[in-house]
Amino acid sequence: MKRIGFIGLGLMGKPMARNLLKAGFPLTVHNRSQAAVQELVAEGARRAGSPAEVADQADVVITCLPDAPDVEQVALGPGGVVAGGHPGLIMVDMSTIAPSAAIHIAERLAQHGIRWLDAPVSGGDIGAQRGTLSIMVGGDEAVFNECLDVFQAMGKKIVRVGGNGAGQVAKACNQIMVAGTMAAMGEALVLAAKAGVDVARVIEALQAGAARCWALEVRAPQILRRELQPGFKARMQYKDLNIILDAGKTYGVALPVTGTVRELYTAMLTAGRGDLDTSAIVTVIEDLARIQVRGQVGE
Repeated sequence: MKRIGFIGLGLMGKPMARNLLKAGFPLTVHNRSQAAVQELVAEGARRAGSPAEVADQADVVITCLPDAPDVEQVALGPGGVVAGGHPGLIMVDMSTIAPSAAIHIAERLAQHGIRWLDAPVSGGDIGAQRGTLSIMVGGDEAVFNECLDVFQAMGKKIVRVGGNGAGQVAKACNQIMVAGTMAAMGEALVLAAKAGVDVARVIEALQAGAARCWALEVRAPQILRRELQPGFKARMQYKDLNIILDAGKTYGVALPVTGTVRELYTAMLTAGRGDLDTSAIVTVIEDLARIQVRGQVGE
């Protein structure tokens, strides 16, 4: 089987790496925080001291990192993938970064004979744990086909969207929908609460109609229980919204709704809530309405 290297073992990366181990892939891991490394080593992974060491021991190197500067440093910096890589190596970046950054890094790696796929994901920590992520891939079709078995260990829906950067464009589109839906859901729940209506009943009614969506099914019940710990942190959503708005400028697309949603997340981060779940944007709307949404679906 392909030897896999995994760099970045955070909220998403650790369960994704674990699923590769469960699928039987030989796995080498590297992370700044060692707790996640120790956990996976205890389950059968090998430890590497640097991205270069990961690349030296792998056929495919996967990264799942916070932002483009982190990916560029791991790929091209001192002790990076380039330093330990070999011609034919594949680097699969499953972070969310700007499409332009993905294209730039791919071009730089190609100069060293290293192939590239940008493959951001959607599905949150639950999808990462269950191996049911949606994976949006940009890159050469032959390289994509070569990595399909790797993706299938982590995701349920795997789509090659196009060439380098196309996966990141798809992820930007995904985040437009996700962030907008979270904000709209927050407004709906707060309106129901302020009107004195049973919010749980409202959710039950909405789930059966045209408003039905993942946010209502998964996050709305958690909001009612005030379970706002992150499946995906609001500060990362804010980072993604900035990527989206920059992409809008690059491609000449006005994104007025996304711009407004970004400002709601700005308020959330200013209030010190950036480490809460992205659905906790409801708290900003609650503050404005001076009411808190509570209840229990199914009561």
